[in-house]
Amino acid sequence: MVTVILERYGFGSDSTLGRLWSINSTGERDFECFTLEDERREIKIAGETAIPTGTYELKLRTEGGMHEKYLRKFMELPHRGMLWLQNVPDFEWVYLHVGNTDDDSEGCPLVGQTPAVTERGEFMVYKSTAAYRALYPKLAEPISDGEKVVLQIKDK
Repeated sequence: MVTVILERYGFGSDSTLGRLWSINSTGERDFECFTLEDERREIKIAGETAIPTGTYELKLRTEGGMHEKYLRKFMELPHRGMLWLQNVPDFEWVYLHVGNTDDDSEGCPLVGQTPAVTERGEFMVYKSTAAYRALYPKLAEPISDGEKVVLQIKDK
């Protein structure tokens, strides 16, 4: 089983910043990238809140508009399907994907290489495409090979 941990540590009124870690063969954490989500709330609002903490299996979704877009954008990977979080309460299509601000999220975790804070005190990430290109094969290949891949989301 492949395990990745999303550890949230920055909480704004509209955004949540995190770090994504993979667990290596010796059980130690390896930093992969930063993450950005919408804000946390007790009550879920579609497209406006971070997903609940918990453990979610990742699968590849090979249909839909985002998959078609990513097939063209990331042909060199090759793109095998969207990194899709399963059984997220009150969410339907939750993916790890590219984007820079909470406006790009709609409830999905975005990946980036560099975090930043806006003038109004909200979080964002830069170099999202580069982070996705580096992360994607590490998760998609084991899924394609039939290995179970899980994402644990924790608040610090």
